Amino acid sequence: MGQYHSAFKGQGMTFSEVRQYQFGDDTRRIDWNKTARFREPFVKVMEEERELTMMLVVDISASMDYGTKSQLKREYVAEICASLGFSATGNNDKVGLILYADKVLKVVPPQKGRKHVLSIISNILTADYVPAQSDLNSAFNYMMSVFKRKSLVFVFSDFEDEFDQKILNVTARKHQLLGLRVFDEKDMEIPDIGYALFRDAETGKQVWANTSSSRWRYEFAEQQKQKMRQIKEEFENSSAHFLDVNTSDDYSKLLYQYFRK
Repeated sequence: MGQYHSAFKGQGMTFSEVRQYQFGDDTRRIDWNKTARFREPFVKVMEEERELTMMLVVDISASMDYGTKSQLKREYVAEICASLGFSATGNNDKVGLILYADKVLKVVPPQKGRKHVLSIISNILTADYVPAQSDLNSAFNYMMSVFKRKSLVFVFSDFEDEFDQKILNVTARKHQLLGLRVFDEKDMEIPDIGYALFRDAETGKQVWANTSSSRWRYEFAEQQKQKMRQIKEEFENSSAHFLDVNTSDDYSKLLYQYFRK
């Protein structure tokens, strides 16, 4: 049904090859012309065409409803999802959506068509972004329990919260997984604005900090970089892929390079 040729041999419609009959082969596939010519049975092997299912897994915790440049993280994610969704539609593939925060909050089952993709984009933009710590494990567990066939899975998050490495490993074995960390510049570096009160958008926790201290700003930036390096290593060790995407960057080049690989 899709635009892709499978690596699997089966009861498809596209001719692949002719080979000698083996015990258990479907007798309806016997090539009678070749069988008569060589006086031993030969069968036709057909190649299945398989459609892809693309799942967009989007973090809608409150930290994603934030931005200091031209757009919010949620708007940037919606733009990337639109690009991926319409590309999938052009290939006659299905696209589905999972919105999660501390749990899976909404699921849009995979379907085809432009109207369906527009509905997915609308869901991302109009969702209530939840003041709770995001739980990626819940989204992965849902994926594994509901979607049995291998899918192309894109996970959009700022990855500020922890997840279970074992669950990531299992998910990456079952699906083709790409984590996209969508971040704003101020997630990584805080400017010198003197004493300031910071509030965690997800937990509500507040803390005073002296941003005039160059040492404090340096340590904050280094901790963020170290955390992201660790997450990238965890994805790569699980045979998954990981991309860092700044909301001021051109995401199309990064995605192009990923698909080329």
